[in-house]
Amino acid sequence: MLRSLHRWPGLLALALVTLLALSGAALSVFPAAERLAAPGAVPGQTVGALLARVAAANPGVEEIARSPAGRITADWTTAGGPVSMVIDPASGRAVGPAVPDRLHRWLVNLHRSLFLGDAGRIAAAAGAAALLLLVGTGAVMVARRAGGWRRWFAPVRGGQAGRWHVQAARLTLPGLVFSALTGLWMTAATFDLLPQGAPTRQTFAPGTGGNALAATAVADLRVLTLPDPGSAGGTIRLTTVAGSGTVDPASGALLSWTAPGRWQQLAEAVAALHSGRGAAVLGLVLGLMALGVPVMGGTGVALWLGRRRGHPRVRANAPAGRAETVILVGSDSGSTWGFAAALHRALTAAGQSVHLGAMSAFAPARYAMARRILILTATTGDGAEPASARGFLDRLARAEPLAIPLAILGFGDRSFPQFCGYAEAVAAAATARGWARLIPFDTVDRQSPQDFGRWGRALGDAIGLPLDLAHQPVRPVSHRLVLVSRRDYGAEVQAPTAILRFALPRVPLWRRLTGRGFGRFAAGDLLGIAPEGSAVPRFYSLASGTADGFVEIVVRKHPGGLCSGQLLALAPGDGIAAFLRPNPGFRPDAGAAPLILIGAGSGIGPLAGFIRANRAGRAVHLFFGLRHPDSDFLYAEELTEWQLEGRLARLCTAVSRGARPHHVQDALRQEAAQVARLIRDGARIMVCGGRGMAGGVAEALAEILAPLGLSPAALRAEGRYVEDVY
Repeated sequence: MLRSLHRWPGLLALALVTLLALSGAALSVFPAAERLAAPGAVPGQTVGALLARVAAANPGVEEIARSPAGRITADWTTAGGPVSMVIDPASGRAVGPAVPDRLHRWLVNLHRSLFLGDAGRIAAAAGAAALLLLVGTGAVMVARRAGGWRRWFAPVRGGQAGRWHVQAARLTLPGLVFSALTGLWMTAATFDLLPQGAPTRQTFAPGTGGNALAATAVADLRVLTLPDPGSAGGTIRLTTVAGSGTVDPASGALLSWTAPGRWQQLAEAVAALHSGRGAAVLGLVLGLMALGVPVMGGTGVALWLGRRRGHPRVRANAPAGRAETVILVGSDSGSTWGFAAALHRALTAAGQSVHLGAMSAFAPARYAMARRILILTATTGDGAEPASARGFLDRLARAEPLAIPLAILGFGDRSFPQFCGYAEAVAAAATARGWARLIPFDTVDRQSPQDFGRWGRALGDAIGLPLDLAHQPVRPVSHRLVLVSRRDYGAEVQAPTAILRFALPRVPLWRRLTGRGFGRFAAGDLLGIAPEGSAVPRFYSLASGTADGFVEIVVRKHPGGLCSGQLLALAPGDGIAAFLRPNPGFRPDAGAAPLILIGAGSGIGPLAGFIRANRAGRAVHLFFGLRHPDSDFLYAEELTEWQLEGRLARLCTAVSRGARPHHVQDALRQEAAQVARLIRDGARIMVCGGRGMAGGVAEALAEILAPLGLSPAALRAEGRYVEDVY
C-alpha cells in the first residue's frame, strides 16, 4: 500500500513536480546574484540621510525602495518618461538601470501559475501537495529499507538507480518538505484561505510622533514614496519591515502608523523564506535540494520500469478477493515470476480464477473465495527472504490460519549450502501455525523446467486438474567481458587454477539506470556465466569491486566441468557473456571489529577482494589453505604488498602437501588462543571454499569457542559467522 501511494502520485505528477522544482531551483539563484551585484551598504545609514543624498543627486525623485537583497532603487519621471535606476547609497547617484530581468519575470510566472492565472496556481498547489505526499511516503520507505530511523544514513545496497534514488532522497527530503509546505501556505494566502488578522493602527498629534526618517535604518526600509511636488499638503509614505505609516515631509515626524497582524507577519516571513528574499544562502540551499527532484523522478521511473520487467504482465489476473487460486511469489532477480506466470496461465486455461501477487502482499482476510494458496519463492544470501517476500513471515505469524491449504515450492541452486533455505523456513512456519498442506514441500534446482513440470503434475493430481507446466527461463541480460590478463597456478599439484581479470564493460548511463547495465558490484558478489551448451548459469564469487576498475574471478578446473573448462581455455582478448547477481549476505560489515577470513584454493577469491578494499586498515587476519607454495599460492605477491600497506594484519597459511602437511582447520587449532581473543573482541568470521573444508573449519571453531561459551551456530545467529560454500 505504501509503495503504491508513493509510486502512482509520483508517476502522474512527475512532469509537474519536476517543472516546479527546476523553475524553483533557477529562481533561487536570483536573490544571491542580486545581493552580490548591489552596491555596498553604508553602515548605520538612516532613511533620512539616504533621502537627502538621493534627492540631491537626482532632483524630482518620487520613490526609493530597498529589496530584501539590499539593492537600493529610485524612480522619477523625465521628459522621456519614467526612469528606474539602481542607487549607490554612499553617494546617492544612479549606477545603472533597474530594469526587471525578463528571464526572472518569466520564471516567476511559470513557477507560480504556469502562465495560467488562478487555474495555474491551483495546479502548482496540487504539485506541491503531490511532492509532500511523495516526500512523506518516501521517507518511511527509506527508513524501512535502512532498518529504522536511526539508520537513516546506513549504506545502500542494490542497483544504481535504487541507490541514487535513496541517496537523493536522504539529502533533499528536509528542503523539499519545507518548500512544499511553504508553497501550499502561499497558495492558500493568495486565495484568502488563511486568517488575515487585524492590523494595529495609530495616529499621532503634530510633533509627537518623532522624526521617523531619522530614526529608521536603511536596512529596515522597504519603500519610501514621496509626495507630488505640485500638490499641497502631501505626505511621505514610509513602509518598513515593521509596518507602514505617513510622515510629515517638512519635519519628518510620524503622523500615523499601521502595524500588520501576526498572520500577515507570518505570511510575509513564509514568502520570504520560500523565495529566498532576504535569505540568499537559504534560497540557494533549497534550490540545490530542489535539483534532487528530477534525479529522484528519473531514477524512480527507472525502478518502476525495472520492476515491470521483473514482474511479467499477466492477463486475466483476478482480484485477490475473487480468486479460487492465489499465487504468491518471492523473487529477487525476477526469474521466479516467470515460473509463476506460467502456472497462472495453465490454471486460467483450466477454468480457474487466479490471482498472482507478491508474498509481501500476503493478506488472508482478502482471500474470501480462495480454495488454495500456492507459494513460489527463491532464497537470497544466507537463507534470507527475497525482495518481493519482505515481511511475509511476520504477516504469517500474525495471521489466523484459514481452512485453505498451502503448496510451497522453493527455487534455488544445490551447489549453495542454503539451497531453498528461505522456502524451507516458510514451510516450517506455515506448519507451526497450523496451515494445512496441499502437497508436500518441493524444490526446483537451477530453474529446471523438468523439476517444475514434475511439481505441476503433482499439483494437478491434488486439485483434480490436468496441469502440464512448461516454462523455459529467460536468461538474464548479459554483457560481454573481455579478458585482459590471466595468471595460472596449480598444474603441478593437479589442481589447474587461474586468476582471470576482465575489463569493465562500457555501458551507457541510461542502460545502467534502467537496470540493463552491468551495474555496481563488490567483492563477494556473484558473476553468472552460462557456458556454451547449457542454459544453466554457473556462479563465481567476485574478487574485485567496481572501484577496482576490473572484474576478477578465480576459477579452478573441475573434472568434466563445462564452464570451468571453457573459462580456463580463454586467452587475453577473448570474451564471455556474463551478468551480476548481488550477494549481500557475504560482505564485510561496516564496523571496525577484527575480521577473520578463512579459505582454501579458489575460495581465496572474494577474501582477496575484501583485503584489497580494506583501505581503512581494519585488522584483517587471513587463514589460507593451499597444496604447495611453489604451485598454487594464489595472490602471493599481492598479499605481501597488502601486509606492508596495512590492509592485511596477519597471514597464516596451511600447506597440505608440504613437509608438514596440514589443512586450514589445523592452522586454526594451532592459533586457537589468538582466534579466541579476536572473537572475544567482536571479530567476524567469513569462510569461503568447498563444503568439506567448511565443515572442518566449523568443527575446529566449535572446539575453540567452547571454552568461551560460544559456538559457530551462536555466532551465525549474530551475523558474525558467514559462509560462501560450494
